[in-house]
Order: sequence, then C-alpha cells, then structure tokens
Amino acid sequence: MDRYRWPVIGLWLAVTVAGAVFGGGLFDRLATTSTNRADSESAVAQQRIDELAPEGSMVIAVIEGKDVYDPGLNASVTKAGQEIKAMAGVKEVHDLYNGPGGQIGADNMSSTVRVELDPALGEDAREQLEDKVKARLKQIEAPKVTVGGTKLAERAFGEQSVRDLAIGESIALVALLVALVLIFGGVIAAGLPLAVALVGVTGSLLLLLVLSFATKVSEYSLNVVTLLGIGLAVDYSLLIVARFREERLLREPAEALVEAVARSGRAVAISGIAVAATLAGLTVFAEPLLAAVALGGAAVVVLATVAALTLVPALLSLAKERIPAAGEGRFTFRTDLLARLATKAQQSPGPVALGVTVGLLVLAAPLLGANFANSDARALPHSNEARQAYDALQQKFNNNHPEDVVVLVQAGPERADVRMFMNQINNQLNAQVFRQEVRPDVPKGWTVLDLTPKGEVGGEESLELVRKVRAMSTPFPKWVTGPSAEVIDYQDSLARRLPIAVLIVLVVTVVVLFLLTGSVVIPLKAVLMNLLTLIATLGVLVVVFQWGWGQLPLFFDSWGGIDLTTPVLLFVFIFGLSMDYEVFLLARIKEEYDQRPDTNRAVLRGITKSGPVVTAAAICIVIVFLGFTVGGLVAVKEIGVGMTVAVIIDVTVVRGLLLPALMTMLDSWNWWAPKFLGPLGATPATSAPRPPKKAAPASGSKAASIAKAGSGAKAGSGSEAAPGSTAATTSGSTAAAAPAGTTAVSPADELTVEVPAPRPPSEELTVEVPALSRKPPADTPPVDNV
Repeated sequence: MDRYRWPVIGLWLAVTVAGAVFGGGLFDRLATTSTNRADSESAVAQQRIDELAPEGSMVIAVIEGKDVYDPGLNASVTKAGQEIKAMAGVKEVHDLYNGPGGQIGADNMSSTVRVELDPALGEDAREQLEDKVKARLKQIEAPKVTVGGTKLAERAFGEQSVRDLAIGESIALVALLVALVLIFGGVIAAGLPLAVALVGVTGSLLLLLVLSFATKVSEYSLNVVTLLGIGLAVDYSLLIVARFREERLLREPAEALVEAVARSGRAVAISGIAVAATLAGLTVFAEPLLAAVALGGAAVVVLATVAALTLVPALLSLAKERIPAAGEGRFTFRTDLLARLATKAQQSPGPVALGVTVGLLVLAAPLLGANFANSDARALPHSNEARQAYDALQQKFNNNHPEDVVVLVQAGPERADVRMFMNQINNQLNAQVFRQEVRPDVPKGWTVLDLTPKGEVGGEESLELVRKVRAMSTPFPKWVTGPSAEVIDYQDSLARRLPIAVLIVLVVTVVVLFLLTGSVVIPLKAVLMNLLTLIATLGVLVVVFQWGWGQLPLFFDSWGGIDLTTPVLLFVFIFGLSMDYEVFLLARIKEEYDQRPDTNRAVLRGITKSGPVVTAAAICIVIVFLGFTVGGLVAVKEIGVGMTVAVIIDVTVVRGLLLPALMTMLDSWNWWAPKFLGPLGATPATSAPRPPKKAAPASGSKAASIAKAGSGAKAGSGSEAAPGSTAATTSGSTAAAAPAGTTAVSPADELTVEVPAPRPPSEELTVEVPALSRKPPADTPPVDNV
C-alpha cells in the first residue's frame, strides 16, 4: 500500500486542482431545466404556441405609496415608458396613463407598468435588456417601486442557488471539522474525511461541468448533487478511518491499515455500488431535471466511493503512526446509544416492532393531504425583489388567481364549432373558470384560449379545470398547457414510470444485501424499513413546509405545497443512505455471526461494535444537510430537512430499535435463502478477522494465556471450531481466575478465539483480548492530540 500512495495522492490532488480551476466554468453553463418531457402534451402545446404567436418575457413594476392621480407620478411614469419604448428589443409598454394594460390597486395608491420584450431576443441579449429596463423603472418617482416578472424570478432562483451553495458548503465544512476533531480526538484523523469531502466538492463541479455538455444542468441539480457528494464522501471515509483506529487496538499500524481497508472497504464498495445504481434508476423518468440529478448524482457517488477506497488508505499510510487508536486522544467519542436501544428492543421485540411501526405510520399520516406542485416565485426568500413583486401583484391587484390554463385549438375562432366549444366552457365549467379570453394575433386556422381559473394559487381548482377541458370531446384537435397542465403531465409521467424506478431500487437493494449476507429475508426486511423511513419523512415535510410549522425556525414563507421533485429525489436518496447504514451494521453483524452462529448475540455485538461509527457518520452527514437548510430556496431546504429527518429516524428508531427487534423475532430465519441461491451469497467463516501477527507481552497487558487444547477440540460453549484450527473459549464456568496483571473475561462477554494452525504441544499461545483502550508502545511516535 505504501508503494502506490504518492501516485494516488498526486492523482487526487490533480483532480482537486482541476475542479477548483475549471469547475467555476460550470456556473456559466447552468440553465433552467424543465420538469417535463419534451413529448408531454403541455410541452408540445407550448412549443406550438411559441411558434404561432410567440410572447416575449414580461418585466413588471409595481408602484406603491403614491396616489395614482398625482400629476407628478403621471409625468414620471410617462417619461419612463417613453424612454423604455425607445430601447431596442422592447415590444410594448403598458401603464395606467398611456393606453390599455395598466392596473390600479383598490386603494388608489398602487399601479403597475408592464414591459413586454421581443420574443426573438437571445438569452444573453434578453437578460441585458431586462437589467436596463429594470434600472429605468426603479427611477420612477414613487416611495416604492418593485420590479419582477417570470424570467427575473428564474434568474433569481439561479443566483440564490449559487449563494446557497457557497453558504451551505462553508457552514458544513467548518462544522464538520469541529465534529470530526471531537470524534477522532485529533486534527490529523479528522482531516482525512474532510480532505475527501473537499475532493468531493471540486470533483462534483468537474463532473457536472462535463455533464453540462451532454445535457442541461440546473442550479437546483448543482445544489442537490453537491450535497450528496459531500455527505457520502464523509460517510465512507469516516467508516474506514474509524475501523483503522479500532484495529490499532490489536495490531501494528501497518497491519491495522490492511485489515481496515479489507473490512470496511468492502462495505464502502457495496454501499457505493448500491447508491449509484439506485440513482441511475432515476433516468427511467426521462424528465430533464431528474435525469440531470440522476446522472450527476450517480457520477458523484462513484467519485466519493473511489476516493474513499484509494485516497483515504493512501493518506492513512502516511499518517498511520500519528493517528490514535480508538479511545485514545485528548477527546474521546464514545456512545452506546444504539447498543442500549438494541438491548431494549431484544428484551421485548414484538411490542417494540409494533410500536415503532405504528409511530412511523402516524408520522406519515399528513402525507395523505400532500399538495405536490411546481415551485414559483413564492419559493424565493421574502427579501428577494422578484418575490416581493409577485406578492404585491397578488395582494394589491386582486391577482390571487392561479396562472392561466391555456387551450390551443387547431381551428379558427370564426368556426361555429369553436364558438360552441367556448360556450360549453362558459356554461359547463362556470364553477372553475373565472375569465375566458381569446388571444389576439394568432395565425388563421388556430385559436388560443386563456382560461383564468377560480380559486387560489396552488389550489386544486386549476388542476380540475385542466382535467375537465382535456376530457371534453371536440371535432377538432386541441391541447392544454400552462403551469397546472405541466403539474398534471409531470404527475402522470411519474405515475407511469414510478413502478419501474421502484423495481430498480428494490432489485438493487435485494441483490446487494443478498451478496453481503447470503439471505433473502434480510433484504426484504430492509426494503420495508426503508419504506417506513421514507413515508415518515415525507409526512414530516408536509407538516414543516406545506402546513408551515417550520417557517419561523427555518426562515421561509410556506407556499402551501411541496416541490414536485422532492418526493422522487428523497425516495432515491433515502434508500441510498439507508443502504449505507444497513450495510455498515449488517457487515459487522455478519462477521459476528460467522464466528458464532447465534443471531441474538451477533445482532447485539454487531450493533455494539459498529454503533459508534454509524452514530458518528450520522452526526457528520446531518451537519452537511443542515448546512444546506440555511439558504433561501425552499426546494433545497426541503431536501436538506428531509434528509436530516430521514437520517435521524433511520439511525435511531429504525436501526436502533426496529432492526434488532425484527432480527430477534426472526432468529435463524434471518439467514434463510433458497438452496439454489446458496452458492451466490456470502459464505460464512471465510472472512473471519485475522489474529494479530505480533502478540503483546503477557505481563502488564490486557491478555489471557490459553494453552493449546489440541487440534479439532470443541469450545466450552459447544460450538465447533473451524476446520484446521483450534478453538479456545473462556467463560464464567470454565475459565480460571485471571492472574495479576491480566484482564478477566466476564461470563457475559464470552470470547471465542480461532487459532489458524496447530502448534507443538509445548508451545503456549498468547492471545490478546480486545480492550477499550491501550497505551502505545514506548517506541511509537507521539500521537497528534490537537
């Protein structure tokens, strides 16, 4: 391992530098990504309307605090309108004083100016013109002028996303350093996971930059993928470093490193493959936004996995002498939370399993009333000007109706059947339609109807209107589009493809856990537990974001719904991270079971040994997720809060209580698999821990001297020794009193030791008993305890 450490470190350093230098170019390539497929009805209709009667983007100014009949305001608005109309690329200017199109507030103290831009403008030219128009509108002489519009809101989303990313990364990395120092007891050990996290950040930028040449990458995708990359990089590297520190209790540093990579590296590889494959399953939806997150997320997971399996061992080989063993150092991180929970669960497995399941279902109950919709300007922070303009339009101009449902008809409005269709809308859909207008300037042979729904923004009325218009029979082709139609198309697309995505996730979960454990029962149990975690998390999100209970602590304004993409992304992320902790725990439980096939003992000892590592990993990844909740975008807050809630539920309630309770109830059935699958699963005893090559001196050490009992002897517990080895067991009934200077083994902590090969009868075998901590040998270099 020492031989290749410098090439490995050099390679990852090059990746980090390349990401830092070239990754910034990604921000210039970020683009607004549609949630809908290009062949959906709403997308097809909007594309055709843009070709027939294109409309330019609108810049809207809301003027407040001055009587609309004030001559000075009239003169200021008129002058601004004339100057804006003279700008190249401006199509129309509508205000209260010069032609139709202006609006007046109910209090006569507010009005609007609407500026329509040329639809033929390119994106760069349009943004430059929007800035010029906005600057001129802000010069209108009034106490308050707020400027917004759809395109300005989209730009605000992008700018806010970049700010949120920078803030989230800064908070997460600083907080992680503090937490890791407390967990590992030194800066060097803490720095290893943090180094991999930095590689994850810069590597994510580099991978997304490459991906942006193949597909659109949005600001939202950037935030979500980076969030995942940092979290998994820390998770995986922490697992390996923690196992190395544990192995140092038994071995010399070089041997401990080999053993740690062999043990934890396998769990990391299995988990990384599972999470990447799960994310790749999102591509079946084919929606642009989900596809970008799926591809970028899968690539970043592979990056984090490879970095943990190569960079962490390389760095450990450099610092192995200066990293303290478990329990050593100025600070110590010890928690028996999971062990205590598991003990309680094993004492009353049935009631615990029932109680946990009922509790999670209660948390999931609000999900029945969930409102999933596309985010709009309301998802921006209230301090954003585009959000303020949106709110003012809703409140002061009675503009609180949902956005128009647009109907494209392949027939001219002069036809009798088209007029009959319009009358049917007025008569049959009067309960849903507030206003119906025929759009002017549409080429002959086509009609575009703008239907303003009744009800409130984000309500069910507009969705019901879309469904009813689509269901109406007409003698001519028609298409329905608009924001509400996009929501329905997205939901329908998800409903059609969700079973395929779920099947992919389930197959990956079952296959990976079967290969790890050789059981088909454990994977199915894991799937059910993950589903409980998912629905409980979504239920909490409804309460926090849709009901608005989290507005004060999380600093956001609820818009009455959950972003459409959130449930799908959480489904994949929760299954992926739950797989992490399942693999971490089951790998250790399987080790214990292979040494002695007693399920209850293996579960308790496995959770006891891996519990502190899983708890530490959960703390670190929660820190990462919480760092991303301080930003302004509600959609990113939903992911951050959702993953935080999911990790807390999964690590404490599900892995600490439900898993040991179910495994205790199932007992030997946990390991059942059909005979024809037996050769494909994990084989017992092949991966039993290797004893240390160099035994510690008996005098003054925590060791027990066990005389060789003879080849093929059986342990005092009644379990058979592995072929070709000698088993020795100390227990309360068979062990003699421990001599001075040694540590006695209690009956509750029975120890079975496998001796790899017979020795001459005269040779005594000294076996070191794992202890909570030990002092380093005199020749060991000083340990970093900063």
